[in-house]
Amino acid sequence: MSQGPRSGLAAVSSALLAMSRHLEVRDVLKTIVASARELLDAQYAALGVPDDHGGFAQFVVDGVSDQQWKAIGPLPRQHGILAAMLREAKVERLADVRKDPRFEGWPSAHPDMSDFLGLPIRDGDDVIGALFLANKNCPKPDGSCGFTAEDEELLSILAQHAAIALTNARLYERSRELTIAEERSRLAHELHDAVAQKLFSLRLTAQAAAALVDRDPARAKGELHQVAVLAAEAADELRAAVVELRPAALDEDGLVATLRTQIQVLDRAHTARVTFDSCGVRALPAAQEEALLRVAQEALHNALRHSGADHVDVTLARRGSGAVLRVTDDGSGFDPTQTRRAGRHLGLVSMRDRASGVGGALTVESAPGKGTTIEMEVPGG
Repeated sequence: MSQGPRSGLAAVSSALLAMSRHLEVRDVLKTIVASARELLDAQYAALGVPDDHGGFAQFVVDGVSDQQWKAIGPLPRQHGILAAMLREAKVERLADVRKDPRFEGWPSAHPDMSDFLGLPIRDGDDVIGALFLANKNCPKPDGSCGFTAEDEELLSILAQHAAIALTNARLYERSRELTIAEERSRLAHELHDAVAQKLFSLRLTAQAAAALVDRDPARAKGELHQVAVLAAEAADELRAAVVELRPAALDEDGLVATLRTQIQVLDRAHTARVTFDSCGVRALPAAQEEALLRVAQEALHNALRHSGADHVDVTLARRGSGAVLRVTDDGSGFDPTQTRRAGRHLGLVSMRDRASGVGGALTVESAPGKGTTIEMEVPGG
């Protein structure tokens, strides 16, 4: 992002505003690093968040290409200059980091660095990160350090605000976790209150029917009919409670970001490759967005748990004023007509219900050995 150094209050203000725009921790870290490198006109910048095991929970760099970063290898450990900044919580400004007695080398693919400016990011007495820059873009006569005392002061100001931004981002993520937990707790109470009584009645009625089968078949038949009625009512109550629970992430992040995040998690958690792509999707009414998310979740569950797929591709694209979701896998597939005739695959029934419930349509294309494509189209607002 660097286009040359900027100076003065406007540059500092721009950096601070950039940090305040983001709420996700990873985004905040990236913005801090990019802002610091641009503000001080350095070739490289990095920020490490330490873990409790001698390594870094997160480590973000700017000025290093993705290819270079992959070639460097695993995240660094807390040693050398990095460890000193974390342990001693003081600024380090060096003319040549390689000549410092604490320097312990770096991997062969690591870029060569000379002058160095680093400092801890502190939240009160706690060191929550280490921010450093290397190779300032300026003349360095006689091997002197390109970073000045003014740079040090400027980076210290940036680090103080970085601590606030990082702490706020962590609090935001924690609040989201609490919101999800509260929603789950509320749903548990909803399910208990709405369904438990009917399930209890259903069990008693089934027991009565079993006792009457031999001596009064007619009454037993009536009791079994009542079992079917109670079971249908319990299913309706359960469906209503689940539909009412709108995912918190949808309200905060929107459909595209929520889907992307969930699919990234699934991609890491499963051996199958799971990808996501979106094109031109605009915000939709809440009901449509929730229906699309639920159908995507159900289709992904089926593909990853039952199909044996190696690849699952999810796309979300604009179509008119609405959108179309497509989930495609290369798994074992099935015969949709046989599935419908046998009354199995309730996940497909649920997906069709969700689509029709928001004025949309769901189609399923599959065949044994040919994989499966589930497509859902919904209208706009």
